[in-house]
Amino acid sequence: MTIPEGDFDGYIFDHDGTLALSMHVHYDGWIEAFRKNGGEFEFTRETAQSYAGVGMHDTVEILNRRFGCAMDPDQVVRDQEAYFFANIDRVAPYEPVVDFARARAAEGKPIAVASGGLRETVAKTMEAVGIAALFDIVVTQDDVENSKPAPDLFLLAAEKMGVEPGGCLVFEDSGLGIQAAQAAGMAAVLVEPGDPVA
Repeated sequence: MTIPEGDFDGYIFDHDGTLALSMHVHYDGWIEAFRKNGGEFEFTRETAQSYAGVGMHDTVEILNRRFGCAMDPDQVVRDQEAYFFANIDRVAPYEPVVDFARARAAEGKPIAVASGGLRETVAKTMEAVGIAALFDIVVTQDDVENSKPAPDLFLLAAEKMGVEPGGCLVFEDSGLGIQAAQAAGMAAVLVEPGDPVA
């Protein structure tokens, strides 16, 4: 993780795979949900990471088109979420990023979460890893029309912080998230935590 030199007016953090080591649990949940809903295709960790940041329903629709499936996005997402919540104890904070966020908050800098996840899932995961009280501003897929790589999430987070987009630094673990930050006119840091696979 290489943090650019200089001072920024506000800091925006992706959630899954950036603040929280949760991608392995989400991945297992996708596998289980696809199996239950007729998704007979190979879904690798690389494929999953390539869709990181895309809204969950959008992900199912993309996979339906890609693999010629007819999975019900609502049901797949319900099944994936059910698996995730049942295994939320396997999620941990990613301390280097959390520590950086705490340090900026202690300096009085505005910080926000901008996640492509669903609000309920993000809130419960933040609570589970002990960072819910750190962030007053949390923007999720429920708050915008377009998911990453569109800039909507980051622009809304900047607006809520009262910071111009060009003064923001974004922390992201996905290529689509980095694209979204760049589309928003923001500097970005690629976070590569190496999620546990257990």
